[in-house]
Amino acid sequence: MTEVSAPQKVVVITTGGTIACTADRNGVLLPTVSGADLVRPVASRFAPGTMEIEVRELTRLDSSSMTLSDIDEIVAAVQDVLQDPTVDGVVVTHGTDSMEETAIAVDTFHNDSRPVVFTGAQKPFDHPDADGPNNLFESIVIASDSSARGIGCLIVFGHAVLPARGATKWNTTDELAFATNGPEEPTRPTPMDVAKLGGLDVPIVHAYPGAGRDILDFLREKKVNGIVVEGMGSGNVSTDFASGLIDVLDAGIPVALTTRVPRGEVLPSYGGVGGGASLHAKGAFPTTYFRAPQARILLAISVATGRHLATLM
Repeated sequence: MTEVSAPQKVVVITTGGTIACTADRNGVLLPTVSGADLVRPVASRFAPGTMEIEVRELTRLDSSSMTLSDIDEIVAAVQDVLQDPTVDGVVVTHGTDSMEETAIAVDTFHNDSRPVVFTGAQKPFDHPDADGPNNLFESIVIASDSSARGIGCLIVFGHAVLPARGATKWNTTDELAFATNGPEEPTRPTPMDVAKLGGLDVPIVHAYPGAGRDILDFLREKKVNGIVVEGMGSGNVSTDFASGLIDVLDAGIPVALTTRVPRGEVLPSYGGVGGGASLHAKGAFPTTYFRAPQARILLAISVATGRHLATLM
């Protein structure tokens, strides 16, 4: 007799986003589609008996509304799914606005060889050319594939498969929504034990020519947990801004230094008061290829765990 192999099992965690949105009478998009309704038409594309798909609807949010506490819930949901040894992989449907943040958080805490795949859509569920179903189908295929094991979290979107580390949303409307600023196979640090991020205050501050120090003085007096500075060039800021930043560092507030430039690494090369090298010497930490959204999550994890930011890069 021919031996019948057991179906593969993928758990889909749904959180809302455009993939779960429909347009109201005014054309405004709202996340209204349940996890079951989202997955049902995609599940029918697999041959009978080959794929078991379990749906866990976590929330229905526009991802621009995601908080660090919401990210904590998604991390916990992924960890809970992976307690089941029969699960081959996990897919998380998520809005594109902040997918890169949640994905890097899950990846940093992901201590399991099984893949976790993030996906979503640029067009809503009820659009005649909706891209969500195909993104979800391909994500389930990747999540169940043994070749995706041991490489951390992925973003599968617009036929692209990208590591979570270094990923960034690079187009507001194109179906290929994400690109990467990192290497093709980024080195992952040793995964961290899960720590709560909710309640931490880690703002992003943008530097620009002639930027003053007022916002930095305010944040220092507020005693925020950390600050991400989106500098110019390879991580440089104006003179007045730099003086405020040095006072922030002297107050013991950690600073991650990134750049507004889309590609390339943050290199502490320049001297002068606001040069990246000078700021690094004062304690600001350059974030290599990570841009502000993911740098903020890594800095929050650094604060929450007590691990130096350098060990998370």
